[in-house]
Amino acid sequence: MIAIGGVIGAGLFVGSASGIAAAGPGILLSYALVGALVVLVMRMLGEMSAANPSSGSFSAYADRALGRWAGFSIGWLYWFFWVVVLAVEATAGAVILEGWIPAVPQWAWALIVMVVLTATNLVSVGSFGEFEFWFAGIKVAAIAAFIVIGGLAVFGVLPGSDNASAGLGNLSAHGGFLPNGPSAILTGVLLVVFSFMGSEIVTLAAGESADPQRAVAKATNSVIWRVGVFYLGSIFVVVCLLPWNDPAIAEKGSYVAALDSIGIPHAGQVMNVVVLTAVLSCLNSGLYTASRMAFSLGQRADAPKSFAQTNARGVPGAAILASVAFGFVAVAFNYLWPDTVFQFLLNSSGAIALFVWLVICFSQLRMRGIILREDPEKLVVRMWLFPYLTWATITLIVFVLGYMLTDDGDGGGRIQVLLSVLLAALVVAVSLVRERIGRRAEAEAVSRR
Repeated sequence: MIAIGGVIGAGLFVGSASGIAAAGPGILLSYALVGALVVLVMRMLGEMSAANPSSGSFSAYADRALGRWAGFSIGWLYWFFWVVVLAVEATAGAVILEGWIPAVPQWAWALIVMVVLTATNLVSVGSFGEFEFWFAGIKVAAIAAFIVIGGLAVFGVLPGSDNASAGLGNLSAHGGFLPNGPSAILTGVLLVVFSFMGSEIVTLAAGESADPQRAVAKATNSVIWRVGVFYLGSIFVVVCLLPWNDPAIAEKGSYVAALDSIGIPHAGQVMNVVVLTAVLSCLNSGLYTASRMAFSLGQRADAPKSFAQTNARGVPGAAILASVAFGFVAVAFNYLWPDTVFQFLLNSSGAIALFVWLVICFSQLRMRGIILREDPEKLVVRMWLFPYLTWATITLIVFVLGYMLTDDGDGGGRIQVLLSVLLAALVVAVSLVRERIGRRAEAEAVSRR
């Protein structure tokens, strides 16, 4: 269930409206392109994870395939990405909760949400799994119901629906399938690519499951239909129910506007519940992911040793508390300096998702040979058309990063790429200095013997 629901982020519900406004019905091609990219990256990660399950996932594989500097760098960058996400999602959840119970201030709701989910993660990995199971179940049920009800309305067989404008004609009317031109597909890619981030979490969680190899193989093999149904299916329904340029999409959000158009009562509140679930799911997974990455870094001596220590229930308490502490600091920045310090944190983590996918690709290129030399029977999941599709994926990711550099709007892709590259260069420099100091200390120790 974590594998199925993990691909459904809050960004799908909240961010799809801006993508539809930019690309029109052609946003389907943007989602298909990014979806194909995610499928390929997950296949590569699945190959490595099924052969060597690890809570460090791609960071541990980069460490082995590319060098200590790579594992250290991508591990800490990924940790930073998720602790910033904690602040974003805690604030988003607080906004919804304050709307329901305004007597409690927004900052207090953010604090409550963070404390509750920290407590569940500290209790046991089973508590994380239980919460995430139900969060994922609600998201999956909501999306499935939306697709079924909306699909019936599109084909005119939904009882009580009076949406005369619904139908497949919306895909080509109102300026055509690509009303803003073919280049809008790439603009759409930039707007939707980050809503897919998090699909790799299942490979980290699998490291603590009863049968990691089977869990990874199953999750990897199902990623195609998950992306196809939940993303392409639901967005297809939205752009068929309403003209892409309907003002309601921008005002209410794509899913609320679509439900309103077919007369679903209290559509806004229904979607608020679903979005809150997605936000809490992202928070829960983000805290789990950040702490397990810190735990893995601690095991490899790339983080304080205390991060690698677990309690009697097998929970890395220090790694969880350190991750949530930075998350609390980021939440404070969001309230105190939202347009300066917090915006800098957001922008400097903006392209890290793409860096992670690049590292997965390059690691898989090397790890395939390592696995074949050590134990070919572990290669139960194989990347298709290796190495050609791996190199094609690398080319596409680099192209997306390059296209982001042309987006120079406020908080646009250019500033995100530049700040993320700056942060990555700083982390890589730290890792190289650490390696050099370590080698020197080791050489001195040998000479003293």
